[in-house]
Amino acid sequence: MVRQLFPVLPRPLRLKYSNPEIPEGINYSREHPLKEFVILVLGVVLFFVSLVLVLGLVAQSLAPYVPFSAELRIVALQEKDQPAAAKPIETYLQALAQRLAIAEELPVDMAVQIHYVDSDVVNAFATLGGQIFVFRGLLETMPDENTLAMVIAHEIAHVKLRHPIRGLGRAVVIGTVVAMFNGVAGNDIVTDVLGEAGLLTALKFSRDQERAADATALQALASVYGHVGGAAEVFLLLHKSHNGSSLQPPEFFNSHPLTEHRIDDIHNLADQKGWPVNAGAMTALPAAFPRWLH
Repeated sequence: MVRQLFPVLPRPLRLKYSNPEIPEGINYSREHPLKEFVILVLGVVLFFVSLVLVLGLVAQSLAPYVPFSAELRIVALQEKDQPAAAKPIETYLQALAQRLAIAEELPVDMAVQIHYVDSDVVNAFATLGGQIFVFRGLLETMPDENTLAMVIAHEIAHVKLRHPIRGLGRAVVIGTVVAMFNGVAGNDIVTDVLGEAGLLTALKFSRDQERAADATALQALASVYGHVGGAAEVFLLLHKSHNGSSLQPPEFFNSHPLTEHRIDDIHNLADQKGWPVNAGAMTALPAAFPRWLH
């Protein structure tokens, strides 16, 4: 028997080759180019909007940890002229604010400064460094000191709860992101935000912040006067004044939204705390009050 010395190789496979014709348009998207561009732009916009919202929330959360002294330094940067001597109306408002600040237990490192604005605008607002501005147009609607005290106590509460610095932190973050998107210098955008116009337009408070300020102000009224008469009357008075006028609503409404629920909250909180709403005599404004306004 003869031994096979070499293995038997398999028969080679016969492969068939073909050259099919490539279909036209295979390298082109079936979507319209404009549609793809719109989707890309919307994606970029959504990314920046989400970024602004997230960073804004982070800034608002961290802002209260900024020392109040830092707010004072920011305010000092905006003061170009020497402060003028206090007017009689400012002296009265400052004394009233001091009583309310004590009742609200304002921290020792905080202080409020009242500024009287001789303008028909019906408004009052609090900004950085405890600066509170009260307009003649609003003061002329006040029937008694209790109602006026609610306005002042409410603005002091914003200062105590650090709402202005929260609003500024949000504005700086938004401004910075917008500056990055537009290629604007960071210093320029920060300067604009910290400017007078920026401080006034950026410091808009949320409804939750307004409710918190209301609650703090009510406690101060109850402590100073023994009742909270005049609290809800602030908003009812302004609402009636607006309904009887063809003019635009008072600017006080822009930053202090009037709703029936908010007035109900004031009465409900007073009931819970046992604070009389209409009990006790209302404190009259000083006899010279109208003369001080003019």
